[in-house]
Amino acid sequence: MDRKPVHAVEKIEKTVKPTTYAKAGVDIRRENQTIKGIVNWAEKTFKFREGKVGQPLSGIGTFANMIDLGDNRALVVCSDGVGSKVVVAQELEKYDTVGIDVVAMNVNDAICVGAEPITMVDYLAMEESNPELASEIAKGMYEGAKQAGIAIVGGETACLPDMIKGLKNRGFDLAAAVVGIVDKDKIITGEKIVPGDKVIGFESNGIHSNGLTLARKVLPVTMWTKLLEPTRIYVPEVLQLKKEFEVKGMANITGGGMANPLRITKYGYHLDNLPEPQMIFKKIQELGKISDEEMYTTFNMGTGFTMVVSEKDALSMKKKYGQEYRLDIIGTVIQKHHTKITRGEKTIILEEQ
Repeated sequence: MDRKPVHAVEKIEKTVKPTTYAKAGVDIRRENQTIKGIVNWAEKTFKFREGKVGQPLSGIGTFANMIDLGDNRALVVCSDGVGSKVVVAQELEKYDTVGIDVVAMNVNDAICVGAEPITMVDYLAMEESNPELASEIAKGMYEGAKQAGIAIVGGETACLPDMIKGLKNRGFDLAAAVVGIVDKDKIITGEKIVPGDKVIGFESNGIHSNGLTLARKVLPVTMWTKLLEPTRIYVPEVLQLKKEFEVKGMANITGGGMANPLRITKYGYHLDNLPEPQMIFKKIQELGKISDEEMYTTFNMGTGFTMVVSEKDALSMKKKYGQEYRLDIIGTVIQKHHTKITRGEKTIILEEQ
C-alpha cells in the first residue's frame, strides 16, 4: 500500500514566501525517512496472514497493495487524504469539491496496479459538528463515486475539538480507503517495462491535491479558487485502455511530482513532450520565485497520470483516444534511473524521492 503522511492544518501567517516545499513545511525526504520506520513494523505483520486468504502479494511502497483472495483473485487496498486542501476549502467556505478529491486520490492509486476500484470508506474528523459542511463534503464524495463507479459503504465521523483546529471553528480533516479487485495474472507491476517504451501522459485538472502547503503560502487568497479545482479521476479511461492495450506500468502523479513514475521501474524516463503547465503553476512559480526542479518535484505541472506502453500501442492509443481522453505521448523509457525533462533549451533532472 502506498503509505503517505497526513499533514496537519497549518496556521496561515504572513511570512516571507517559501521557495521550496521543504521551506513551506513539507520535507518529502525527511517524511520518507519517517515512513520507513512505520513500514518496517507494518511489513512484519505480513507473517500473520502467510499461507492464508489475505496474504499480501507485494511489499509496501507500491501505489496500492494486493491481498491474495485465493484462486486467481486479489483484493487491492489503498488509503489517502486531501491534505491541506482543507484549509483552502475553509477559507473560501466551499466544501463540495474536496469530496471529489478524496475519492480521486484513492481510486487513482488503485488503478495503478491494474485494479478496478469497487468501494470506499471515509474518515471525516471535525472541530465541531457542522451538518451543512458535512453535507457539502458528502455531495462531493457522491460525485467522485459516480465518476469512479464505486460504492461508498461506510466510514467514520468524529468530533475532535482538542485536536482539529481551523478557521472559525470549521476545521476538519478528510481521508478515505478504497478497495479494488484484480485478477492476479493481470496485476500491473512495471516489471515488463523496457527502454524504448513510450510514456503516455493524461492531462490534469490543475493542482489536484498535492503541493497545497507551498501553493497557499505563495499565492494570494484572491487566487485560491483555482486551488479547489477537483482532482481528475482517471478510472473510466484507464479501465477502457487496459481492455485494448498491454499496459506495462502506471503512476499517479501525486507527491514527488514527475519523479513519482520512477517508483514503478528500475529504468528512467526522458520526457520531451510535456504539456504546457496550466496558469496556476506559472503563477506559483512566478510569485514564489521557485526553480523548475522544485516545481516538477512538487506539482504535477499539467500531467496528472502516466502510463507506459509499447511504441506501437502508444501511437494507436493517441490516434484513437488522444482528444477524448486528453492524453498524449510525453516521452520515452530510458536506461538511466532518473527523470530527464526537456523543455525548449532547458534540461531538468529529477531523482527518485
